[in-house]
Amino acid sequence: MMFIQQSQPKRMRMAGIEVSKSSSGSHECGGCGKRIRDRYLLKAVDLFWHEDCLKCGCCDCRLGEVGSTLYKKANLLLCKRDYLRLFGTTGHCAACNKVIPAFEMVMRAKSNVYHLECFACQQCNHRFCVGDRFYLCENKILCEYDYEERLVFANMSYSSDSLAHIKRQVSGLQNGSAKAPLKDLPELVSS
Repeated sequence: MMFIQQSQPKRMRMAGIEVSKSSSGSHECGGCGKRIRDRYLLKAVDLFWHEDCLKCGCCDCRLGEVGSTLYKKANLLLCKRDYLRLFGTTGHCAACNKVIPAFEMVMRAKSNVYHLECFACQQCNHRFCVGDRFYLCENKILCEYDYEERLVFANMSYSSDSLAHIKRQVSGLQNGSAKAPLKDLPELVSS
């Protein structure tokens, strides 16, 4: 069983690895050239292989053990990690602006890419869990609470009267003697 995935970069071939029982010792290994007399053999890139001979050309890991795909480029067989490390594209994290290696897991929000550890609210540093809502506001990730808080302040009327009133309320709360109840805060202006 072999397949070529068309969405991969040019001159690269992603092939499947088929594990079969060896019915006879008539197959020659694509790695060492010797007859395969093992109980199992691998078939990849139109050749048969001993399990120990089908290895990554970079890290020497046994390709039959790390998955069912391998990558071939310039007559070099590679595991996915080494292929991406050598030939994959890198990017920059939208939060910390450091390089993201091509083999690293990332989070995406629209066109922005983030390290997993950088994917947090950029206001309060809250780390998101599965199912949490987040917002992309002015190219920054915000948790639901900080986003709503930002909307409240953005929608407030910024006239000098209402700002003075808010300052009086805040100073009264800080002194412990609020003269007016909180319900007297200015109303939000809907846009």
